Amino acid sequence: MKIAPCLALGITAVMVLSASTGNRKVTQNKLSPSADTSISLGGHTVTIEYNAPSARGRKVEGGLIPSGAVWRLGADSATTLTTDADIAIGDLHLPKGVYTLYLQGGEDSWKLVVNKQTGQWGTEYNKDQDLGTTAMTLTKLPQPVETLKITLKSTGAKTGMLDIAWGTTQAVVPIKLT
Repeated sequence: MKIAPCLALGITAVMVLSASTGNRKVTQNKLSPSADTSISLGGHTVTIEYNAPSARGRKVEGGLIPSGAVWRLGADSATTLTTDADIAIGDLHLPKGVYTLYLQGGEDSWKLVVNKQTGQWGTEYNKDQDLGTTAMTLTKLPQPVETLKITLKSTGAKTGMLDIAWGTTQAVVPIKLT
């Protein structure tokens, strides 16, 4: 009766492997490990895949995230958002598909940049490929976050929140099925 444990292990492996979308080249970087977050909106899936850098004593706001410039939102391969349905992030409409996410940082405001170019290294940014930008709501955190954390959180059956936390800043923007 060794078939049942092997079958269970096989099913678990398929579930773990299917968690990634295959739309982003995964890198094995101990200093900036691969990470992902997903949400279900009305039975549809939205997934963000990225590498999570750590501050390691470096300044985050105005340093690693340069003020006024577009930043790669992660490390290594470009951060990817995959959606199997049309969604809105803030006031920006995204048809189902695959996109690259960047961030435009500032002292008092952050904007999420959604770009149509995919498959590139994170530093290869082409403004002509931007689908658009949307403002994020900022909160100063009482304790610094050492490692970049991107999270998709459910707020309802068809709504959620995209949350980015790093350094002493938390930035959020609503996300919904359209």
